[in-house]
Amino acid sequence: MAQLTTLNPASMRLVMESVPFLKQHGEKITTVFYQKLFSNHPELLNLFNQTHQKQKQQQKALAEMVMSAAMHLQNLEAIAPAITRIAHKHRSLDVKPEQYPIVGENLLAAIKEVLGEKATPEILNAWAEVYSFLADQFIRIETQLAEELLQQPGGWTGFREFVIDKKEKESDVITSFYLVPKDGKAICSFQPGQYISVKMDIPGEKITHIRQYSLSDSPSKPYYRISVKREDGNDQFPAGIVSTFLHNRIHEGDSLMISAPAGDFVLQEKENRPVVLISGGVGLTPLVSMLNTLAERRHDVPVTFIHAALNSRVHAMKDHLRNLAEQHDNIRYFVCYEQPSDEDRRLKNFDKEGYLDLDWLRSLIPSPEADFYFCGPVPFMKVVKSLLGQLGVKDTDMHYEIFGSAIPI
Repeated sequence: MAQLTTLNPASMRLVMESVPFLKQHGEKITTVFYQKLFSNHPELLNLFNQTHQKQKQQQKALAEMVMSAAMHLQNLEAIAPAITRIAHKHRSLDVKPEQYPIVGENLLAAIKEVLGEKATPEILNAWAEVYSFLADQFIRIETQLAEELLQQPGGWTGFREFVIDKKEKESDVITSFYLVPKDGKAICSFQPGQYISVKMDIPGEKITHIRQYSLSDSPSKPYYRISVKREDGNDQFPAGIVSTFLHNRIHEGDSLMISAPAGDFVLQEKENRPVVLISGGVGLTPLVSMLNTLAERRHDVPVTFIHAALNSRVHAMKDHLRNLAEQHDNIRYFVCYEQPSDEDRRLKNFDKEGYLDLDWLRSLIPSPEADFYFCGPVPFMKVVKSLLGQLGVKDTDMHYEIFGSAIPI
């Protein structure tokens, strides 16, 4: 991120002094903020995942981001990765510069409502200045990302119509969709690990829904592939509106509106440096893109792929992954099943039963000197990050992706 302009010192001081209030009331402030935003501007509902709203994920993530920004105003470079990550998502959602003042107005109103008399005019003015400053940074980065896309062959901004060329069941819960542009023109390349946004108008739904899905194949292909888990819901959470519609109602020949690839969780191809990919459940999708790319380009790089799943019935692309390992001497592949079926046991479909643990990872990973990429459910990633730390892996060598709202792990 480029060097940032210095803020007014007095405003910085007032905002930083409000950090204790943010820690105490942050989630309440963001909850009130979203209520006000959606009430005053329902046209913005489509930019936010309403399932994550119900689960309070976005409220928690926004509270963390606001507090982190307040704490690091004197050194915003410390949160530059988070700012870049959010800017990628905003570009993918086609967030417009004119929407930032709307967000700022409702955020300040929420701060005033929750903090009451503690939100003095001086504090509110300071927050307004800081928000405007941060909004300018986001707009600058998002504009730059959009311009870079347009300079690429086949690049575009906003949403473009693609056709389902093939729909392929990968497991009991995951299906792949192969997407080609309806206009027959070129598509831009992407970095392994990136995602696209899918925008859908679903019959019976009042708002347009937008979801991000990782690209699950290498960028050398003439299509984009997404591999979507059907979220059936349970007693706590409703079924996924978009994922169930894609699985049940979208077929070959149908069209989808998608954004160009985005995201900063990407494969960093370094000369001869080993790569370790660790996935849980549908978290394998961006890592399969990375693995396929490495299999095509880098036969000199040692690659270890470790996947954890409930059992083979929900394990997507298992034959493809095993075949890659058999065909390439530099690729090793290991599977951990939490609850293997009788057939899994009979066919020896897995290498470990139960959960990932320190001893097993230590036996598979000869050295902490490698680039580690991991993705999966948040509890899974917390465990993986902890285990890698115990193995001596540096934080700078750990790269991970969180599906949904970016709650720190």
